[in-house]
Amino acid sequence: MKFQIKNIVAVIAMAFALTSCNNDDTPAVAADEKGALKVEFDNTYGGANLAFATNYTNSNGEVIQVDKAKYIVSNIVLTKTDGSTYTVPKSESYFIIDEATAASTVVTLPNIPAGDYAAISFGIGVDQAQWELGVTGQGNFWAQAQQAGMEWGWTAGYRFLVLEGTFTTPTNATPTNFQAHTGRTSQSYNYTTINLSFPTGDKALVRSSITPQIHVMADLSKVLDGTNTINLSEGAGIHGGPKVSLITQNLSEMFEVHHVHND
Repeated sequence: MKFQIKNIVAVIAMAFALTSCNNDDTPAVAADEKGALKVEFDNTYGGANLAFATNYTNSNGEVIQVDKAKYIVSNIVLTKTDGSTYTVPKSESYFIIDEATAASTVVTLPNIPAGDYAAISFGIGVDQAQWELGVTGQGNFWAQAQQAGMEWGWTAGYRFLVLEGTFTTPTNATPTNFQAHTGRTSQSYNYTTINLSFPTGDKALVRSSITPQIHVMADLSKVLDGTNTINLSEGAGIHGGPKVSLITQNLSEMFEVHHVHND
């Protein structure tokens, strides 16, 4: 009997030790603790890694080659597992994601309150309230947008998304240039907000000692081939008109969180 009791006590002690070790794997949140968080935007096209000068076929039978892919990410909001949110300050929350510049596809957010986060939201484009502050209200971002070709001139405002390249059709094998841009038009402002939950069981554990990285997949095929199908042969220069709003609606299908690293 004493042997059994000793065994039971030993098992309980071991379980307690293992539990303590597991708890130590994720440091507790200290008062006023802050850390950094990274968001990686991994561009794909129809499930394959996006590559320039590569053939992709859409549902219209058009064969597309992409040579430029850029979009503005803004107004990032992080949601904790308890439902509370943290809004990244506007001055730190405008980024140009450019497939041609690898460094731009990973965004680093400093001074994030420590905690366990389970969702992220962000805008595609520059919100109307920010634009209405005027050129001086944009800080350095307007100059960055000009340098990156992400503006239509101040009167028209920012380009929110740029997708360019060439395409052929089953009846025309000669490559034709296309330009698909979203942004403010006379019909609509076309700013949109993307809301993404993390996969079940994934959390971004922001600590002073842990910098999580949220891996966001961006399927650029959805720009032209989402809920709204955009036929380039009907007009390959998409800079205004109703097609811009249709593309904007497609952007809600473009993004998903694939996984979260806590390294």
